[in-house]
Amino acid sequence: MTKLLISRRQVLKAGAAASMAAVMPSVLAKTGWPDKFIKMVVAFPAGGPTDTAARIVAQKLSGRLGQQVIIENKPGASGSIGTASFIRSPADGYNLSMFGMPALLAPLMYKTNAYDVKKDFLSVATVYVLPMAIVINPAVVPHVETLPDLIRFAKASKTPLSYTSSGTGSFGHLAMEQLKDLGGFDVLHVPYRGSAPAVADLLGGQVGIMFADVVAALPHIRAGKLKAIALSSPNARVLLPGVKTVSEQGFPGFDFDSWGGLIAPLDTPQPIVDRIASETRDIIGKDKELQQKLVSAGAIASFQDGKEMQARLNKDYDRWSAIVKAKGISAS
Repeated sequence: MTKLLISRRQVLKAGAAASMAAVMPSVLAKTGWPDKFIKMVVAFPAGGPTDTAARIVAQKLSGRLGQQVIIENKPGASGSIGTASFIRSPADGYNLSMFGMPALLAPLMYKTNAYDVKKDFLSVATVYVLPMAIVINPAVVPHVETLPDLIRFAKASKTPLSYTSSGTGSFGHLAMEQLKDLGGFDVLHVPYRGSAPAVADLLGGQVGIMFADVVAALPHIRAGKLKAIALSSPNARVLLPGVKTVSEQGFPGFDFDSWGGLIAPLDTPQPIVDRIASETRDIIGKDKELQQKLVSAGAIASFQDGKEMQARLNKDYDRWSAIVKAKGISAS
């Protein structure tokens, strides 16, 4: 009897799911969504990797949804200002945000941060991964070809070496701090406000090392002015073939990427969230032009649904918060 009851419940559950899938288009038709432009907030400056990816995706979504998806930049405090503002937006399906990893770390960095990344918005879909690489200026750090070379150079140096990042609490900062502990070497952190000024001083020789977004360093690597000696994950091989990962150079398990994805305000109607996720899945997985544009910008198209994105977000938050607490890192 129990088995029969369970079977009926399973059938009813499956039927309900099928009915919901069939109802979704009619629900959207009834509401008329979308019948006006959709705003996509980017909590970072124009021209950065999150903004670039947002504009590429927004253009494609505009065509598929039949309404313009318009970018609005609200930068400041590692993405926390724009994100804190965004989560209070109307949950009507006309507000999205391209969430970038600095905004994941910001609640750990700023005591006044006004949102909880685990419960204050809806994860819709991941869009891209942004590989990172340890990059050096060969004029400042000579005769270094690999990560073990760099570690030996740092340990033998009579004066402390410096490394830069796009800011206190950035992925580049936290990743290098973790690597320092694992490798038993020391380099001094010199933070900047953004990747562009950090790379500029790396090129100028004021600092010799950076755990950089590949998108920021790639043109200078290709020009021979900077050298990539280690990748954050195998994903970066698409952009930097021939360079080994940190994991492959003596630190197994050291594997991560920065990444970005779409979020929506809490209580956004589920049929709308599902439609956006479905369209995003199609353009990320099938649109070769979009994929190539992202690669040209230093990012790699990568789709995960909302549930997978939220699980990834939670895991990354827990991983990096442990380092922040252990090191006592703060931006405020």
